[in-house]
Amino acid sequence: MTKVILFDLDGTLLPMDTDAFVNHYIKELAPKVGHIVDPNEFVKALMAGTEAMMKNLDANETNEQVFEATFLSILSINREDIWPTLDDFYETVFPTFSHMCSPTSMARKVVKEATDKKYRVAIATNPVFPKAAINHRLKWAGIDDMPFEIVTVYEESVYTKPHSHYYQDICDRLDVKPEDCVMVGNDKQEDMVASNIGMKTFLVEGCVIDRGQPQYPIDDQGTLEEFYQKLKEQTGVFAHQ
Repeated sequence: MTKVILFDLDGTLLPMDTDAFVNHYIKELAPKVGHIVDPNEFVKALMAGTEAMMKNLDANETNEQVFEATFLSILSINREDIWPTLDDFYETVFPTFSHMCSPTSMARKVVKEATDKKYRVAIATNPVFPKAAINHRLKWAGIDDMPFEIVTVYEESVYTKPHSHYYQDICDRLDVKPEDCVMVGNDKQEDMVASNIGMKTFLVEGCVIDRGQPQYPIDDQGTLEEFYQKLKEQTGVFAHQ
């Protein structure tokens, strides 16, 4: 019986072209650190740090710690040399990226319907961004005040998508079984992999990401509007409970 609904953010509750968004983000961020490090070297370190997070399966280190270790070692600088500039970027520049997204009122309707029906809700966004960046995106989506039990951010998470460990960790933190969860997302690999540990899956159409392989079982799919109707009427992935 479904007790928890996990929502991806980018491309799911917050429609966007994720690749275009990330490219814009890097293009804007790199020059901001030009007075500290070479922007090209910064981008290399940023990519390497992100890759280290994506590969890490050590539960003893947060994604933030993994990123920092790789990122700072490549640039050969101390955290205090660059972090204030990065923090300022997330505070003052990142909020201006909202024009790269296409917020929909359906996001709030969906989450409210879920909570009205007594489902527990969580944001299962890939935790490769700091809390500040993810909070801004929740605000753009109009859901920053909703009662999410968990929002996966890189300061607090120890795994990333598409590892099954990421989804199991959420279950452990919520004290639920995977079979009691529905993962709602737009990425056929990073989100639908949740089926590997027994979660039900719903693919949100509109901003679908599909790298081809591997392919995972999809229990149900449709637009966010169709998901809302199925949630409201308890049909599709919510039927027979």
